[in-house]
Amino acid sequence: MSFPRYPKYKDSGVGWLGEVPEQWRMLRLRFVSELNPSKSEIQNLSRETVVSFLPMEAIGDDGTLNLDNERTIAQLEGGYTYLRDGDVTIAKITPCYENGKGAVMRGLLNGIGFGTTELIVARPKPQETTAEYLHYLFVSQQFRDLGESHMYGAGGQKRVPDTFVENFMSAFPPLREQLDIADFLDRETSKIDALVAEQRGLMELLKEKRQAVISHAVTKGLNPHAPMKDSGIEWLGEVPAHWKVKKMKWVAAMESGHTPDKKVPDYWENGDIPWVSLNDTGYLKDNEYISETAYSITAKGIENSSARLLPSDVVVFSRDATIGRCAITTRPMTVSQHFIAWVCGGELLPKYLLFRLRSMTQELDRLTSGATVKTIGMPDVRTLVTPVPPMKEQRAIVDWISTETDFIDRLAAEAQRAIDLLQERRTALISAAVTGQVDVRRGGVDAASVAVAATA
Repeated sequence: MSFPRYPKYKDSGVGWLGEVPEQWRMLRLRFVSELNPSKSEIQNLSRETVVSFLPMEAIGDDGTLNLDNERTIAQLEGGYTYLRDGDVTIAKITPCYENGKGAVMRGLLNGIGFGTTELIVARPKPQETTAEYLHYLFVSQQFRDLGESHMYGAGGQKRVPDTFVENFMSAFPPLREQLDIADFLDRETSKIDALVAEQRGLMELLKEKRQAVISHAVTKGLNPHAPMKDSGIEWLGEVPAHWKVKKMKWVAAMESGHTPDKKVPDYWENGDIPWVSLNDTGYLKDNEYISETAYSITAKGIENSSARLLPSDVVVFSRDATIGRCAITTRPMTVSQHFIAWVCGGELLPKYLLFRLRSMTQELDRLTSGATVKTIGMPDVRTLVTPVPPMKEQRAIVDWISTETDFIDRLAAEAQRAIDLLQERRTALISAAVTGQVDVRRGGVDAASVAVAATA
C-alpha cells in the first residue's frame, strides 16, 4: 500500500529534513514551546499538597505513565523536575533517550508532578503546537538520531543537552493539521501496538511451554506409563520408580570460583584463558554452551590465586545476582567467585544437569537471599538435589528436550521477527507523518494492515 503525499512541497533548508509540505513553517523548538518551566509558578500552593511522582521507570518507552506514586510538594520540590498536565517530557540520558522514553503528562494528581532530573520538559505554546504532536516529534527516529549525535559525557552517563532541544529545527504544520496527524498516529500506532502485544503474549506462552517441557522431562521422564515413587523431596514430588534421587554434589564435584587480583597486569593482560563472570550471564541465558567470555586471564593469574583451571564439559552456574544462569564449557576455563562449576562424574551427563538446573526456578527462589544483590549461599547450594535416571535414559531425555526446544525456539524467533517488523513500521510511520511525507488529511493509511502484510 502506498502512502498518500501532499500535493506541493518546498525545500526546508535543513539537510536531514529535505522537502516539506508547502504550508508548513520551519521553527526552532524554543519558539513553539517553553523548555523546563520554573517551579516558581506553584510557590503559592501548600507544601503539603499531594502530587504525582514519576521516577524514570514510571515513564514507558511507549508513552505510557505509571501514576501510582504520590508525594507532597515539600518532599519533591528540592531535587526533582517540575511537571504539569499538558507538558511533554523526554529522557535525556542514555539509553532511555535512544529508546524514545517520554510521554505527554496527563492525569497528574492535582495537575502537578515531579519527575527524575533526567527529563527534559517542553510546555507547548497553544498557538504554535499541541502536546501530542510534540510528543510524536520527540519519539521520531530523526529526532532521536540527531540528539544522539549531540550527546556529551561518557559511557552510561551520556546525555542530550537542553540546548539541542531548544535549537532543534523542524517543520510545523498548521494547528488543525497537527491535531489530524496526532489523531492519525494515535489510531494507527494503537493498532500496531495491539499486534505487538499479541506477539509478545505468544512469546510468553512459548517461554512457559519451553520451561514446562524441560522441567517435566528431567523430573518425570519420557514414559508416561512408568511406575512412580515419592522422591522424598516436597517440591520434586514423584519420579520414575527406577530413578535415583541424589544430592548434586554426590554426582558432580563442586568447584567454587575466584577473582585474581585485578591490579596485577600479569594476571590479565594478554590472557587467553576464558574467565566466566557476571558479565557473561546475559549470554548464558540464551545459550547451552560457552566458548568465549567477556574477560580472559593468564596462566600466571591462575597459578598465583585460588582460581582453578577447569576442564571442558563443566556446567558453570551463577549463584549471585542473575541466579541460575548456566551453560556447558567447550574448552578449559576458570570462573569467578560468583559461579559454581559442576564437574560431572560417571552417573550424570553435563547436558542433563544443565537442563535440571534450568528447571529449578522455584527451588532456587526458595534458597535466594539478599535485598539488593540476590545470592545463594554455598551451604544451600550443597543441599540441591537431582533425579538421576540411567545413563541411556539421560541421553534420550536430552535429545528429546533439544528437539522440542529447538522447535519452540524457532516459533519464538518468528514471533520476535514479527515484533521487530511491526516496530519498524511504527517508527517509519511516525517519522513519515511528522516530516510531512504522508498526508493524513485525506484519511491516511491503514498502517496496521501494512504491518500485517509485511509480516505475512
